[in-house]
This record gives sequence, C-alpha cells and structure tokens, in this order.
Amino acid sequence: MAGLARSSYYYSPLWESEQNLWLLRLLDEYYTRWPYYGSRRLVALLRRHVAFGINRKRVQRLMGILGLAAICPRQRLSRPAPGHQIYPYLLRGVVIRTVNQVWSSDVTFIRLQDGFGYLTAVMDWFSRFVLSWAVSNTIDAWLCREALDAALTLYAQPEIFNTDQGSTFTSQLFVLPLKERKIRISMDGRGRALDNAFIERLWRTVKYEHVYLHEYASLGDLRRGLAAYFHEYNFLRPHQALQYRTPAEVFFAGTKTQEK
Repeated sequence: MAGLARSSYYYSPLWESEQNLWLLRLLDEYYTRWPYYGSRRLVALLRRHVAFGINRKRVQRLMGILGLAAICPRQRLSRPAPGHQIYPYLLRGVVIRTVNQVWSSDVTFIRLQDGFGYLTAVMDWFSRFVLSWAVSNTIDAWLCREALDAALTLYAQPEIFNTDQGSTFTSQLFVLPLKERKIRISMDGRGRALDNAFIERLWRTVKYEHVYLHEYASLGDLRRGLAAYFHEYNFLRPHQALQYRTPAEVFFAGTKTQEK
C-alpha cells in the first residue's frame, strides 16, 4: 500500500566493522598531525602499525567517510549546494588589530567509542576566544546555526564572519542572521583550508589536549567533557601567541576598550 519494497522497509544500515573503526581513529590522529598527507602517505603510515593488509582504495573510502583531503591547492573540496551564493575571501592581507573584527566558524569530526560526532565552534580571531560551540551526531546547517545564534546572543557582533564554502555555511539558514545584522561575509577560497588557519589550529589543540586522551562513549559524555575543556581553554590556558595571556583576558580587555 505504501509503494515501498519489503526489503527496503526491513533494511537496517550497518556501521563500520571494529577493524575499520580502529583505522578511522588512526586516520583521525594522522590527519590532525599531518593534514598535508594524502592517501598514499597515510597508507604507508598505516602499514607500519597494522598487522593486516590494507590498500589505498580502502584508505580513500575511509577518508571519504571523515571528509578528509590533503591541504593543497585543488578544486571542489568544500562544495556549496546548488544555487547557494559564494562570497569572496575578504581577509587576504588584512591585519587583525582588535577583538570582534573577525569571527570564524568551522566543523570537525570527533571520534566516539562506536563512531564519530561533529563539533562546530565560533572563534574570535584576535583573542582566539571560543565564543560558542555545539556538537551533534549529524552535520547540517542547524548545527552551525546553533553555534552562530549562541555567539550573537552572548557577545557583540563582528565586522566580518569567515567560513569555508561548505553547504552548511552557504545555506540561507546560516547566512540570513549575518545579512540581517549587516555583518560582512567572507569565505575561504576552494582548497585553501589555511585561509581559516586559526580555527584549524583550534581543532588540533582540542584533539591533542583533550579528545585523544579520552574515550567518549556518547555525545552526552563528549558534550560534558568539551564544556570543561573549552572553559579551561578560554579562561585558564595561557596562549603563546597572546604573550602567555588567556584568550578570555585578551577578549574581555578588548571588549572593554571598545565600549569606552
């Protein structure tokens, strides 16, 4: 009656095997450390640490699951949805002099015991202060919008907001609040992950200082752990690039100066 085949109705999708989950975790660690390595080098690294055979096609498929691609000039890494507007990159040669001059956002994957979740964050470039963040078991525009709304509610708006060209950031759901507030929208060039280098460094820090030291079983556990870590990152962790001040010290000092 529903016009649905019985096999489709009873189909239950299967997740990756334990062996592939282990490989996914290794790829996550390798890519975080060497984001410029392609599938050939990653295969060579994996063969040093696994006792079973592994070929490049398998690694390429697993990289596809995680959305990994070596950082180098190439086409169509972050793909906007058809009909979505792409905005120019506004930050080439721009000197960042104050807080709330530039905010940026990005998404990364976070490994769990039985799979992966997704983490997005909004960061102030000048202070490296993490303004907001959100996690989910799916990646879509609502995840990124949740973090954006939180940042705009809690803090003054930026002059420029920078993202990549992925469909989550080019969607009307995400760009509409920026347009309504007349915030200038900037997007990385295709294949230029380093255009958003500050938040790429944040992902590396979060993973090495926290995620890889814990085996989170669920999104709830991950959310609680990240809440504690981001508080430490913002308020307790001295940052070398900030002359060993914390991001919070720089951000709120700059905010007070702007208010005067």
